Amino acid sequence: MEMSSRRHGDTQVVTIDENRIDAAIAIAFKDKIRDLTENGPRNVILDLGRVEFIDSSGLGAIVAAMKQLGQDRTLQLTGLMPNVEKVFRLTRMDTVFRIHESIDAALAANTA
Repeated sequence: MEMSSRRHGDTQVVTIDENRIDAAIAIAFKDKIRDLTENGPRNVILDLGRVEFIDSSGLGAIVAAMKQLGQDRTLQLTGLMPNVEKVFRLTRMDTVFRIHESIDAALAANTA
């Protein structure tokens, strides 16, 4: 499971460097997100710009990542490709997560 993380002030951007989030990597995804975001800043942006496919296990892993951050922290999404965006829309998870077009838009929303 490849991901990278960087800070922008009080926001952490976690970039997923995989083209799929599915059952084969869902557990590793949750573990890595937990390790990267533990004791991190209040705002976390998950950059899914390289992810071309997500299944229900992957969606569940992203929901689990949001829950493990707790109520005092936020997980926002950015860079959803059309197939991934469709999964979020069909499952109505687009009403649960704040979704931005780009990292810059997400960062701007966090400073506004």
